[in-house]
Amino acid sequence: MRVYLSGAIEYAPDRGRTWRDAITPWLESQQCSVYDPARDTRKDLTLEEAEHFRAWKTADLPRFQSVVRKIIRYDLDKIERESDLVLCYWDEHAQRGAGTQAEVSFAHRLGKAVYLVSPLPTAQISGWILGCSDQVFQDFAGFKRHIHMQMQRAATTAAGER
Repeated sequence: MRVYLSGAIEYAPDRGRTWRDAITPWLESQQCSVYDPARDTRKDLTLEEAEHFRAWKTADLPRFQSVVRKIIRYDLDKIERESDLVLCYWDEHAQRGAGTQAEVSFAHRLGKAVYLVSPLPTAQISGWILGCSDQVFQDFAGFKRHIHMQMQRAATTAAGER
């Protein structure tokens, strides 16, 4: 299973790395391959773009937009071509940005599974985001139980077909 990790980067105080760093080893232990856009800061950007594009947001908006469009294209291609499911961590930082919403909507539109983990009360989560989500979990423990059960069912089914 190929998993794309979606969640706040731009507005997250740690650029979205803490939760991704915590869940990635577990996913890999479940034989999942993981794409972490927070760790892949280079993507297909030039070295200059990767190092300076955030400063261009206020100093050179057209240049900033050009780079962000490259990032958008790159990340959405990862979802479309190289992911089976999107794991989204939805918190107050994700609510401020737009990338997470776009990724979840795009994955849903493509028919990819979208699993949402959110510490927020359901009433505070966008109806659009909930509508794009196949499963909603209050924490990663619930998500892990779900995935573990899915993997066990798949193994049992595969063993029975032999």
